[in-house]
Amino acid sequence: MSAHKVAHATLKGPSVVKELCIGAVLGLMAGGLWKMHHWNEQRKVRAFYDMLDKGEISVVVEEE
Repeated sequence: MSAHKVAHATLKGPSVVKELCIGAVLGLMAGGLWKMHHWNEQRKVRAFYDMLDKGEISVVVEEE
């Protein structure tokens, strides 16, 4: 009896370069979203202080 060759998918280990690339892309995307969040918050704070300086708003409760 002869052994027949069967085509099997060979299991390979993780590709280090591929893992690094995926990690870098995900990290940059998450960092970009975090940075955009901080820019948005900074814009809100700057608008608040601009309105406060112009006298459009006040942080003191008006007495009646």
